[in-house]
Amino acid sequence: MGGRYISEFSRIIVEMSVPNAAYSGMNVHHLELFYYVAKHGGISEAVRKMPYGIQQPAVSGQILQLEETLGLKLFQRRPFHLTPAGRELYGFVEPFFGRLGETGQRLRGETSQRLRLAAPATILREHFPNMLEQHRRKFPNLKLQLYDVNQAMAENLLQKQEIDLAFTEIEDKPPAGIKCAVLIKLPLVLLVPSNHKLTSVRQLWKETEPQETLISLPATEVISKLLRQGLDKLGVKWTPSVEISSLDLLSAYVSAGFGIGVSVIAPGSKPPPRVKVFPLPSFPPLVIAALWQDRLPPIADSFLQEAKRRAQEMQRVA
Repeated sequence: MGGRYISEFSRIIVEMSVPNAAYSGMNVHHLELFYYVAKHGGISEAVRKMPYGIQQPAVSGQILQLEETLGLKLFQRRPFHLTPAGRELYGFVEPFFGRLGETGQRLRGETSQRLRLAAPATILREHFPNMLEQHRRKFPNLKLQLYDVNQAMAENLLQKQEIDLAFTEIEDKPPAGIKCAVLIKLPLVLLVPSNHKLTSVRQLWKETEPQETLISLPATEVISKLLRQGLDKLGVKWTPSVEISSLDLLSAYVSAGFGIGVSVIAPGSKPPPRVKVFPLPSFPPLVIAALWQDRLPPIADSFLQEAKRRAQEMQRVA
């Protein structure tokens, strides 16, 4: 365990849980150094065995400051032995500092098997179950936290360090500090009832305001925004008549003959039943990317590499 972790962890925990230290003005780092000196029987031996580097004069100076704060002698230097006050103080701090290494190992063990992922519901439902089942073979004690999010929500969770990794539709460039890897670009398509007379999307664009019923996700969704961008370039105004909350529902209503829907279909996936698919190659694609901060823990990095591999396979199929 690194010294920075010990010092910071001890500073926070002791200040919260040791009222005597907080109110007497004792410095928590001084208490930590005293613990090592008392445990190892002297300053020089403590310096050699401490889990982080610190010079002997610095330890001596800070122990003197602790004794000055208390107005008490804590130990005799030569030969080393604790004074009654030193024994009492050591008995007070030892239960905390003595278990710090064990606690750190336990915490690291738990976090090394924890994976916190965020993605839209479609990805969580259709792609993650199989991937996570395979991932669990590498990490048998896998502990999962899953969140249904869009890009803005994912970025917020990342910035608050509440998730490790997000997979989401990308609408805007992520803010500074968030890394982004594009995984796949999915072309927009029109879903048309199989018994519809439409044989080409060009038939729709002959009118500046098509009269066909358009089924779409809410206007705030990325797919809907991409549709509007493509229509604007064509000079076509096509307003949704039916708003649907998910792509699954959209496909179902197209199959039932309620109208024409805009969607995406992943490479290798079968189109919905009773539906014809018309690609929209001139429209901007839906971009799916991975987002994360800093260096990923091994369990999250392994999952990201597998996601990249699968995305490459899907692109080859396309």
